[in-house]
Amino acid sequence: MKYLSTRGQVSGLSFKQAVMMGLADDGGLLLPESIPHLTPGDFDAMAKLAYPELAFQVFTRFIDDIPSADLKGLVERSYATFTHPEVTPLVHQDGIDILELFHGPTLAFKDVALQFLGNLFEYLLKESGDKMNIVGATSGDTGSAAIYGVRGKQNINIFILYPHGKVSPIQELQMTTVVDPNVFNLAIEGTFDDGQHIVKEIFGDIEFKQTYSLGAVNSINWARVLAQVVYYIYAWGRIQRAGGSREIDVAVPTGNFGDIFAGYLAKRMGLPIRTLILATNENNILARFINDGDYSIGDVRPTPSPSMDIQKASNFERFLFYLFNEDTEKVAAAMQEFAASGKLTFTAEQQATIRGTFASRSIDNSQTLATIRDFHAKTGYILDPHTATGVAAGKELTDGRAALVCLATAHPAKFGDAVRKAIGQGPEMPDSLKGIGQRDKRCEKVPPDLETIKRYVADHAR
Repeated sequence: MKYLSTRGQVSGLSFKQAVMMGLADDGGLLLPESIPHLTPGDFDAMAKLAYPELAFQVFTRFIDDIPSADLKGLVERSYATFTHPEVTPLVHQDGIDILELFHGPTLAFKDVALQFLGNLFEYLLKESGDKMNIVGATSGDTGSAAIYGVRGKQNINIFILYPHGKVSPIQELQMTTVVDPNVFNLAIEGTFDDGQHIVKEIFGDIEFKQTYSLGAVNSINWARVLAQVVYYIYAWGRIQRAGGSREIDVAVPTGNFGDIFAGYLAKRMGLPIRTLILATNENNILARFINDGDYSIGDVRPTPSPSMDIQKASNFERFLFYLFNEDTEKVAAAMQEFAASGKLTFTAEQQATIRGTFASRSIDNSQTLATIRDFHAKTGYILDPHTATGVAAGKELTDGRAALVCLATAHPAKFGDAVRKAIGQGPEMPDSLKGIGQRDKRCEKVPPDLETIKRYVADHAR
């Protein structure tokens, strides 16, 4: 399996090269040259597997340059850190199958990919004898999951940019209370989009990237997306084992398009997903794209679901590659146009293609809180505010002909203020969060300035 860039100037990479490159050197995003197609019999066999075994089977379709025994060891080590024996259990509530993705070390879905990526980085660096400086931006959950994936690991530093005052208190504490010497938290005085733009600019400076051996943990890294494909197949398999419908609809809360793009890949591999339901909050660029063919930047609004307070979806370019029939010149031109104007529009034919796979709703702040309140009153189950947008959108857009799966992307304790506002009480605090406010903390507040961040990385790099 070889990998290429969405912009056409990088190709023929091995999996290991793609992982270490992160963002393609031409500014594009890396994808496999072809997507493996699985048969119904393949999926039926996978439905019987435990999560680590399933992950290994999926990964082997995309990874051919790591020995099987080594890859299996990486997978088993990565998912041994999860507190639930099923890793991502499926819980049936009020007619919805909720896929709980929050049983990892930082209680968010990002752990599913970043525990694997952290171990993969360590393995590849040990093999090569090289060092790495990871630079990433977060809207809340990626930062802590990435930090927990690489904290204390040899030959790796990690620099995480997050928007000061625009993540939940627990999200911030999960980052700043990790005081390992290889961890650097940078609170930027701006938005997540500012941080994400800085990271892409840093990776676009090829000389700087090579001089300081930069690595990417954001969902621009192909391994992140690959790891997330697994839990779509796992959810489908658990529904089959329970005698459920052959087809599923999947509701996905997303602001960066990475999580739902993994579902899109699973569908292209042959998984019987009927509709991918994209749920956004009031930062609705992706809902406007799907419903109106309007992909244009707006102002970032604060919401109870801060991990989705995004107006530039970093994985959107990967979907454009397939929407434009793998025409890399069209993708490069579109991204150049978007960089200049902050807007893209799509033809009626393209919009029909989009709506053949996706449906979308934007769930406002009051709807989010009402969904948490009403769902708890009916079932006793507490949704976090991101998952609540998925439940609200899914209920509105599914027609009952397929099982509805909703991805539960974070534990409600990470967003206690929103939960208390919705139901009048906070969720039970998991053991990993008890006393977190009293732990030592370390972070730097910095302006959202490219040169300032580059100097900081250069001064602290391995």
